[in-house]
Amino acid sequence: MNWTRVADLAGVVCMLGGALMCLLAGIGLLRLPDVLTRMHAAAKPQSFGLLLVLLGAGLWLRSVIDLGTLLLVGLFQLLTTPVAAHMVGRAAYRTGRVDKEHLVVDDLGAALEKKRRSER
Repeated sequence: MNWTRVADLAGVVCMLGGALMCLLAGIGLLRLPDVLTRMHAAAKPQSFGLLLVLLGAGLWLRSVIDLGTLLLVGLFQLLTTPVAAHMVGRAAYRTGRVDKEHLVVDDLGAALEKKRRSER
């Protein structure tokens, strides 16, 4: 077995694993009960799934230009997804869409209350 055959096989495995992770993220968005768990399902497995798909594509393509493009896509994904998930969580909290009884630690609530007291 030569290197290209092993790389192609590893690429297929990465792409299938990534597609499965993205599918699970989509199912999580539909099935999970509240905003915070949906946000978690949208951010974590979807990002990891995309990175696996990009790795699989890189193993298949093997061109410097293509690898650079895939690297930029992955980097952009890793930089934007946590920020977007954080902003969705804050917006959900501030609009009252979060069930505060189920939160283990409520740091944002304490910070908002402190800010409200200082503004008075």
